[in-house]
Amino acid sequence: MKTSACLALLAAFCTTAAHAADWSDTSLSWRYGTKFSEPYNGEDITKHVINFSNVSGYKYGKNFFSVDFLFSDSHDPSAVGASSGAHEAYAVYRHTLDLGKVTGANLAFGPVRGVGVTGGFDVNSKTDAGYNSKKRMLVLGPTLMFDVPGFLDVSLLALRESNAPFNGFTSTSTPRYTYKTHAMLTAAWGIPFTLGVPLSFEGYANYIGTKGRNEFGGPTAVEINVDAQVMYDLSPAIGAAKNTLKLGLEYQYWKNKFGNPTDIAKGATAKTPMVRAEYHF
Repeated sequence: MKTSACLALLAAFCTTAAHAADWSDTSLSWRYGTKFSEPYNGEDITKHVINFSNVSGYKYGKNFFSVDFLFSDSHDPSAVGASSGAHEAYAVYRHTLDLGKVTGANLAFGPVRGVGVTGGFDVNSKTDAGYNSKKRMLVLGPTLMFDVPGFLDVSLLALRESNAPFNGFTSTSTPRYTYKTHAMLTAAWGIPFTLGVPLSFEGYANYIGTKGRNEFGGPTAVEINVDAQVMYDLSPAIGAAKNTLKLGLEYQYWKNKFGNPTDIAKGATAKTPMVRAEYHF
């Protein structure tokens, strides 16, 4: 799909999404882990991650915006020879248009309660010693919304991704390079349950196809990224409204990170347990 066509469709989505929200949830969260990893690094990296997220719904669909601010320790240095750690901002926006609500038709079948179309983007900026990523990505594709407590959305998206890295070791800039358009099968969920206390199972899983040759002429690999957490709603114990303050444990499995083959790029697969705290307002 051409970038111009993607931009036109995304602009249409944004116009459609410009309605007053029927509901909205905004949160600040912190997570921490000591087993993060980066391609071509191979070290265990400690990171603090601060996140701002907002999800909202309106008559015809829903919006999701999230930005992570990631702070690494010195094992992922901010520059060649630096003792300070790298820092990164990674933003994600998704808009899902519910086709049943738009058309007035009942599109439910089996365990599926609705069918939609999802579009959006990813943008990042990282300051580090080796790559200094400047990712830009457009996404578009169909979504199935399953009839479960909470939500479970499964999408098949086309990805149009580019990057323009800067190598700190050689002081070489790479002109913005666009990878081959590729597919991602993705699921996102938030399902409440109880085990004597209020809990929820939340997260996402991505299976991303190969994106052709990278900007240096090397191969790319299928990417698998699963990030899941079990969260305890502490709110009733402190007299706050439901889902105001949540604490939990999180685990991320990320194979061939950003499409870098693990057999070539040491550190391209990460297995990262984390602790997590969220405040919703």
